[in-house]
Amino acid sequence: MSLFSWWRKAKPGLDAAQQQRVAQLPKPALLDERPLRAQRWVVVDLETSGLNLNRDQVLSIGAVVIEDGAVDFSQLFERTLQRAETKLSPSVLIHGLGPSAIAAGCDPAEALLDFMAFVGDSPLLAFHAPFDHHMLCRALKDSLGYRLNHVFMDVADIAPLLCPEANIREAGLDDWIEHFHLQVGERHHASADALATAELMLILLNRARQQQINSPLALQQKLGQWKRRKQAPTF
Repeated sequence: MSLFSWWRKAKPGLDAAQQQRVAQLPKPALLDERPLRAQRWVVVDLETSGLNLNRDQVLSIGAVVIEDGAVDFSQLFERTLQRAETKLSPSVLIHGLGPSAIAAGCDPAEALLDFMAFVGDSPLLAFHAPFDHHMLCRALKDSLGYRLNHVFMDVADIAPLLCPEANIREAGLDDWIEHFHLQVGERHHASADALATAELMLILLNRARQQQINSPLALQQKLGQWKRRKQAPTF
């Protein structure tokens, strides 16, 4: 065995059909100047075995679609991933995914292939997106050898950008739900949290239009400018 082979990480053990599915996944689209209402957005939430970015694993994926200015309830996604040797953290008390549910879950490669087929070329949204983005990227790389290049925007940043009068910049999802008096029946479950985030995002998209931010590209650019100002040193 060569030194290179020794250090090279083994590729996932996909069968021929799975490899073909990976190869056929659509390339992500860049945001453009179409009307906000015309953009298909995939709102995603993950439940994980813990909060360690490099050790913990994705246990479940929930996602809903915003299209034509509304949540499209004909496009829903939910999978629990089978994790035979995952050590659960106290977070199981929050999301309720115990050992039996995880043991009965889907093969991770199949679940992630199904999810990426569901996403297609659409941009992704999540609340506190950096965590979900990192965990999803790791899961896709480890299970599929797939590199996620989709636009991935953080609703936790979009909300204070468009609603500065709320003065709750470091707020969690529950704070924004309370601020807008949203009626949310369930929380801390991937599909329910994705739906709550989507309902918040519908309000934010309406705020964007009121502020003459009329396209996905304009929203992305405005968000980038806001984040750069936020990170700029003050003297």
